[in-house]
Amino acid sequence: MSFPFNVRVYGILVIENSVLLSKEKYAGRTFTKFPGGALEFGEGLREALEREFLEETGLRVKTGKHLYTTDFFQESAFNADHQILSIYYEVMTNGDFKAIPIKSLEENQEFFWVSMKELRTDNLTFPIDQYVCRNFLI
Repeated sequence: MSFPFNVRVYGILVIENSVLLSKEKYAGRTFTKFPGGALEFGEGLREALEREFLEETGLRVKTGKHLYTTDFFQESAFNADHQILSIYYEVMTNGDFKAIPIKSLEENQEFFWVSMKELRTDNLTFPIDQYVCRNFLI
């Protein structure tokens, strides 16, 4: 029996004591998460994260320190036959972070900053993002 894995990579961008979050609409649901997305065949993790940031925000980032890789079972919120494996990195930019568009370069997505003082786990939709928030950011 085959068990499909969905590998996701996310970036934690903190600038001036605020973290960048993404609000997205997909498959009839609205959710809030850290910026990032799926690993494509033939990519490395860092390459995928940098591609995702560029595609979604137009911002070139440099992948920094590895923060966390999922170490518990998480079923996909969108496909009960898939297991999610998420990898989180710090990301940095030399670019003008204020130039990050409110609306994504892709449809059904927008970005917003949350002060680290106001960041709570319930700002995020998915259990893995909430775990990262609780254990690495607040």
